[in-house]
Amino acid sequence: MKKVLSLIAVAAISTAFVACGPSKEEMEKREQAKQDSIAAVEKAKQDSIAAAAAEAEKMAMEANAQRVADSTRMADSIAATMKKGKK
Repeated sequence: MKKVLSLIAVAAISTAFVACGPSKEEMEKREQAKQDSIAAVEKAKQDSIAAAAAEAEKMAMEANAQRVADSTRMADSIAATMKKGKK
């Protein structure tokens, strides 16, 4: 009799564990949510890299424009000094 009751108890506990676990649909939804989250993080990472590259390019162009302006100003200053010296 004890063995029968033990078998019934084990069967009941096993059934309870299986019944309380997540269904296949729930597991698929969790996996899909996980994959979506990973994709969102990867997209944000790529967007951040692209924004940083664009900012670096903008800064390089501004630095180059400043360099050209400084060179032109220096050349104009030298030319003006040379003109004054010839007079």
